[in-house]
Amino acid sequence: MKCAIVTGGSRGIGRAICEKLAQESDYHILINYQSNQQAAEETLAAVKAYGATGELVQFDVADAENVTQVLTQWQEENPKAVVEVIVNNAGITRDGMFMWMTHKDWNDVINTSLNGFFNVTNFFMQKLLRNRYGRIVNMVSVSGVKGTPGQTNYSAAKAAIIGATKALAQEVAKRKITVNAVAPGFIRTDMTSELDESELIKMVPVNRFGEAEEVADLVSFLVSKKSGYITGEVININGGIYS
Repeated sequence: MKCAIVTGGSRGIGRAICEKLAQESDYHILINYQSNQQAAEETLAAVKAYGATGELVQFDVADAENVTQVLTQWQEENPKAVVEVIVNNAGITRDGMFMWMTHKDWNDVINTSLNGFFNVTNFFMQKLLRNRYGRIVNMVSVSGVKGTPGQTNYSAAKAAIIGATKALAQEVAKRKITVNAVAPGFIRTDMTSELDESELIKMVPVNRFGEAEEVADLVSFLVSKKSGYITGEVININGGIYS
């Protein structure tokens, strides 16, 4: 059984990626979520509606012990399963001006985005190397590429993952494992629902927010066999926001 795991797969871009992989790949899809079981169940139902198979795996990516415990148990229950695709999508925002930022708001964002990438990817890394094939896609952000005021913590976390993506790509390339980052701009999801869309689209040359499905299309390509010569890249999907 060949599997793809999507962290933060219950809503928004994560859900769109799970649905797209259900449509366009043969992978058994592991949908990770932290707390919103109802949303995760809805994503799983959508995956099955496309004729694919999947299951829910509940853990907090920021909690290394929790990640290792849940994934070890899953591996023991599925000894023949091989995870070939990792989509590190889980992330949170705790926006605010840096001068008023608390330690907690800094640490929570870093732990979920950056340490979450480490905890999940590191668990599978030796297995991917033994398997001599893999696709890792890290969801970053326009904030990590150009920096966004009011998001120093989020920008720092995402920029750190960009550096990790480029380094890890070089380490594992000989084993046919690619590592890329996808940097969305303004995408219409729960995370951006509070934003003033009419004001912000003035910054976007294509004059609209992106859709989660458009990001999922890009991820689907990057985790496919077609993308074998693309690695260590940061691919922006932002409507030309700073081209």
